[in-house]
Amino acid sequence: MAQVLTEGPHTGGFLVWEAFRDYCREVVTIAAGMLEPGTVLGKITASGNYAAHDPAAVDGTETAVAVLWGKADASGGEVPAVALVRGPAIVNRHDLVFAGTPSEAEIAAAHADLLAAGVLVR
Repeated sequence: MAQVLTEGPHTGGFLVWEAFRDYCREVVTIAAGMLEPGTVLGKITASGNYAAHDPAAVDGTETAVAVLWGKADASGGEVPAVALVRGPAIVNRHDLVFAGTPSEAEIAAAHADLLAAGVLVR
């Protein structure tokens, strides 16, 4: 009997190309949650911290502004993490992780938001 292995997201696995890593990436503070590499992030207006993008929110996270580089466990409180926060960069749409079950329209809007930051989703 063959064993089936499932491979999850890899650190930076979503990235196709970036101009300069020291320009495109920054250390950010993740506010809450257990987030996988490639998670699309929004920025909480009140604190400046980042959390999983939530199109239904009204705290700033409704706008996609970054992509998490590696796994972040902020389930016990805020943690530092690296995120792709600006381009020029290209990311693979199939390797992006969205919290919940956003609609196709919400995903398209998030892709447009990322493009405004210079991150092209292909």
